[in-house]
Amino acid sequence: MLKLKRAYEPESRSDGTRFLVERLWPRGLTKARSRIDAWLKDVGPSTKLRQWFNHDPDKWPAFRARYFRELDSRPDAWRPIVSAARQGPVTLVYSSRDTLHNNAVALKDYLQSKIRRASVSISRGGPNPILGPRQDSARAITGCAPGQQRPRDRIAGARNETCPTRRPRSARTAPGGVSRERATVAS
Repeated sequence: MLKLKRAYEPESRSDGTRFLVERLWPRGLTKARSRIDAWLKDVGPSTKLRQWFNHDPDKWPAFRARYFRELDSRPDAWRPIVSAARQGPVTLVYSSRDTLHNNAVALKDYLQSKIRRASVSISRGGPNPILGPRQDSARAITGCAPGQQRPRDRIAGARNETCPTRRPRSARTAPGGVSRERATVAS
């Protein structure tokens, strides 16, 4: 579940994981006072797009379209949010005064459409469009794709473990193409 909250509002227990989704740190807010689990600068709109938009409600539809194109080109920036949303509530924290026309509102809509599309595809037996077809099976088993940092570590930054990689085919099979497990049972 994705929620939105201004950076200046008090935190609550129901917030879950809190991501700051702005390129700039909110004015007047200290890092010590705000409980932000991760600051995802790259998920915010580019400086050029942000300055062009300038919180003008008349530019909102065009801003959303341009921002969605930016997000499509940077999936690694928003995937930690999707991973955290699968594990519990997530709050997207923003600093804009306009609660209807800001990048966090657009980002929430974008991510919800990606999550919906992924759940429909998976329920039909198709590949996961968020993770990509080659990472589906590993993700289903381990919770992350081979060689990538584990989702809980990306969020908290506590450990720097990488996800397990598949063993090479030669390590899984005995001579003659028989699996090593079957070879030990037969002998």
